[in-house]
Amino acid sequence: MKTRRLLFRVGTVALLLAVAACMMFIGRGHTLYFDNKKLEYEGTTYDAVRRINVFVNGEQVAKLSAKERGMASFTGGGLSFSIEVQREKGGDTESYDFTVNVPYGQDGTIVNLIGMIEGLPEAAWTSEFIPAPEPVEEDEDIPGEGDGLDDGMDDFEVGGDI
Repeated sequence: MKTRRLLFRVGTVALLLAVAACMMFIGRGHTLYFDNKKLEYEGTTYDAVRRINVFVNGEQVAKLSAKERGMASFTGGGLSFSIEVQREKGGDTESYDFTVNVPYGQDGTIVNLIGMIEGLPEAAWTSEFIPAPEPVEEDEDIPGEGDGLDDGMDDFEVGGDI
């Protein structure tokens, strides 16, 4: 009876560990930021296009003009999305499909869509999103200044006889 109970306990712990390991990879939330901004890579400049529409699972998540950024949040290790590109006003629309795998340690990743469209290597069009630090408000009051207290140092004379 003891061995059977021990086997059930070990099996339960192993099952819980397996579920936890799976959830660590598939249940982690990420944010992907889409850029329609000018990109410079190896001395070549790739200009932003007039309009990019980003679709995830058939739903439009971003409508980007030049110099704009959009975002999509998702769970799992990768995101498949499609984009429609209009390079100039009144021009034809081009469609592209992409899949981006996000590194495990990154919660926010910036994807420059211009680099993806041009077929550049992944290192050229991805970077980690690092939020700007919040500005620190400086105290305008300096302790001991303007509080009406006398520090007593005015009563002493330097160089006098002892």
